[in-house]
Amino acid sequence: MASADAPCYTLVNEDSSEAPTTQDLRTALQKGSDEVKLDTLRKIIVSTINGNPQPALLMPIIQYVMPSRNKQLKKLLHFYWEVCPKYDDNGKLKQEMILVVNAIRNDLQHPNEYIRGATLRFLQKISKEAELLEPLIPTCRACLEHRHSYVRKNAVFAVYSIYREFEHLIPDAPELIQTFLAAESDATCKRNAFVFLAHCAMPKAVEYIIQVFDQIPSMDELLQMSIIEVIRLDCKQETTHKSRYILLISELLNASSHAVKYEAAATLTSLTQNPAAVKAAASCYINLVQKESDNNAKLIVLDRLDALRSKHGHVLDPLIMDILQILSSADLEVRRKALSIVLSLVSSRNVEEVVLFLKKQLQKTQDQEFEKAPEYRQLLIQSIHVCAVRFSEVAASVVHALMDFLGDSNNPSALDVVAFVREVVEKFPQLRRTICEKLVQTLPEIKSGKVYRGVLWILGEYAEDIQEIQEIFRQLRKVLGEIPILASEQRLLEEASAEDGEEKGDQVKTESSKPKVLADGTYATETAFTSVSAARLEAVKAASKPPLRALILGGDFYTGSVLASALTKLVLRYTELSNEQRKCNALKAEAMLIMASVIRVGQSKFVTVPIDEDSSERIMNCIQTLSELETQPAVHEIFLKNTKAAYSKMVAAQEKKAAEKQESEKAKAAIVQVDDLLSFRQFSKKAADDVIDDSEDVNRATGAGEVTEDFLSNLSRISQLTGFSDPIYAEAYVKVHGFDILLDVLLVNQTADTLQNLCLDFATLGDLKLVERPSVYTIAPHSFQSIKATIKVSSTETGVIFGSILWEGPGLAEQCVILNDIHIDIMDYIKPAYCTEQQFRSMWTEFEWENRVNVTTTISDPREYLQHVMKATNMSCLTPEGAISGDCDFLSANMYARSLFGEDALANLSVERTEEGTITGHVRIRSKTQGIALSLGDRITMAQKDNKPPV
Repeated sequence: MASADAPCYTLVNEDSSEAPTTQDLRTALQKGSDEVKLDTLRKIIVSTINGNPQPALLMPIIQYVMPSRNKQLKKLLHFYWEVCPKYDDNGKLKQEMILVVNAIRNDLQHPNEYIRGATLRFLQKISKEAELLEPLIPTCRACLEHRHSYVRKNAVFAVYSIYREFEHLIPDAPELIQTFLAAESDATCKRNAFVFLAHCAMPKAVEYIIQVFDQIPSMDELLQMSIIEVIRLDCKQETTHKSRYILLISELLNASSHAVKYEAAATLTSLTQNPAAVKAAASCYINLVQKESDNNAKLIVLDRLDALRSKHGHVLDPLIMDILQILSSADLEVRRKALSIVLSLVSSRNVEEVVLFLKKQLQKTQDQEFEKAPEYRQLLIQSIHVCAVRFSEVAASVVHALMDFLGDSNNPSALDVVAFVREVVEKFPQLRRTICEKLVQTLPEIKSGKVYRGVLWILGEYAEDIQEIQEIFRQLRKVLGEIPILASEQRLLEEASAEDGEEKGDQVKTESSKPKVLADGTYATETAFTSVSAARLEAVKAASKPPLRALILGGDFYTGSVLASALTKLVLRYTELSNEQRKCNALKAEAMLIMASVIRVGQSKFVTVPIDEDSSERIMNCIQTLSELETQPAVHEIFLKNTKAAYSKMVAAQEKKAAEKQESEKAKAAIVQVDDLLSFRQFSKKAADDVIDDSEDVNRATGAGEVTEDFLSNLSRISQLTGFSDPIYAEAYVKVHGFDILLDVLLVNQTADTLQNLCLDFATLGDLKLVERPSVYTIAPHSFQSIKATIKVSSTETGVIFGSILWEGPGLAEQCVILNDIHIDIMDYIKPAYCTEQQFRSMWTEFEWENRVNVTTTISDPREYLQHVMKATNMSCLTPEGAISGDCDFLSANMYARSLFGEDALANLSVERTEEGTITGHVRIRSKTQGIALSLGDRITMAQKDNKPPV
């Protein structure tokens, strides 16, 4: 469509290899059956919307297709009239269209209501063609009085389309439709007529609402929705009916339709800030979530409820138990969203009720048939954790209940409990003794090495009297079993050998199996060798063992090193508290025996994997501390104070970060300057919520309201496509907008010849798709031509656009210029984002694509290099500022970003400053898809090259 004002149609792929000639199409229309005509007309329509209108076929279609009574053919004919060229080269209506208008008039008077209705729908599509519509107006008006509702409802919208474009054709349309609405009984017809009044004659729509005010709650759902929309629009202006509207909307909160309820609740909060009205709207939302079956709808309603909570939190406090009932939903995302709203409403008045409810839900997850129990249990534990830390009065009541889940087979739940207990013992010293006692009792039930490490650290840090330390040692003996581990395992092996009767050391017994066919076709006898001693060793390994012993024999020596550290702390604290040297020495000896036993067994054949060097060195340090350095004050300082102080600092940093986030949310009010223009609207009573404006929502969703461009930023996005000496100079301005790329290409004819049939062909590489094919142009000598092309993007990968320019020069000789490639910048699609440490670790484990980039840079400061990488990749740093502050030659930081398409990008930077002052190390990038990992890696490599050495 060359004309800028021409309507836009959907592009349909046309198979050019089998394109029939005009004569073939004419013959098919003239002599073919209805099925052949259908197929032929379909081909003509596709050809027309792809830029080949074939005007010579207009008359054959009028002659041979228009008289047909086939309904499918009539419907397809409407599509053809919509897309075919209706005007000649001079812009005048073609003579043939008089026949078409006459046929349309006949269809509007057809006795079949389907044909009448379909024709009226067609009129809405050609509502911009005044010359075609004018003769049809009387017939169209007559259809408003037809006996069938299908005809009447389409007639209303046909009148609406015509009146909206050409008011002079039906000047009395509002009065006509108002009269129609008063007499109409069909619900859909009434709704269509009301929509007409709402858009074309708002006062008449308001007048109708007032007339039928008492009947509205019992009206049809569609009409109720339209009435709510009109109320919303009317209240944007000054209106005298606001109080009546509020009364009506309040009644519609009890409507049977969920859609009406939702719209009514949203509108009510925009009309009034009365707490009773806000509470009624919130109750309506909660009721919708409980009754609606679609999980997506539930999440949308919960988002609305959350927005209401952010503005009227105190009003919603009494509804917190109602919101908790949403947890009965089976979907985990709905539960998570509901719990986040509940946690933001929790106060000292209702925290006990909330925690009691959550504890009951936690008990229910123990049921084997409970859906998604492990994930839900973890969510509940995290929620109780938040409540207990914020409100100390409930910490004591929940901490013991949660510690029952330390032995949970679902590892994440148990880890969340350990994190919770660790924070509680740090924040509430009065609970430390009872918590430590409970932890000691649960030691035999714990199954996970990570959980053991957390519990051992807590016991080592917070066990503060002699009886506690002695009880911890007693329980550790039970969960470790007989000490030394190696000697007792060796004895078990010997006992197993003795039970077999005679000792047969490494005697081997041989068993023959069936003959086996080898690769070359010959037969061989397969012989199996089984070592008796190896079988006994496996039997000893598989025997039932205490939990901590089983972990160590299974190769978890990290837990062994944490055990050594905890034992060292307990012995050092015991020596500080006790004056009995004999007991101190006995305890020290036992601790050293356990540590030495872990190292010995780690070097033996009884463990799955041998002990690693780090764990061995750590345990040896602990043994050396107890044997040689016990009396040194620095040792006591390091083991008994520094680690606890580090954790306290971490908790304080987390609290500070949470407080800052809360403050930033409160301080979102715009700063007003003293000389700003005063808006008198500020004197009017402020509405509770912003009025919902769908058009503004659409603008925000498409980013239309965020376009802030300047000349310089546009210049930086210009790509030169051809050379200055080429016959045609071309450059493109690449504009990225959400999921679209707009190419604005400027062509300059640098020759003295007219370039005819010039065509710009683009092709793409990667997840890019060309939406439309540019038209053919003719460019005069030394003149310009601007061409626009749109490209769709479907994923975050570095895409390439390449192409060529073809034209006919003097003597119709074909000429061609190949264009430079345009590389699409991935950074336009990647935005900084944040996630928790647990989420980062989970995604890091899950994502399979990794790209490792070695660091080669002239930057000498690790933190400066981190900032450089973050700027180059649009990633945010997840590692807290406190963890990377200070002067250090090492730096490790986690970074995270998310693309517009919802793809996650993770990165880990590990660098070290050498003695020469240079930085070495690497950046590891992980993502779910290969493209984003490779693209970000290329970006970092380019950023390192661009970073010139300082002058």
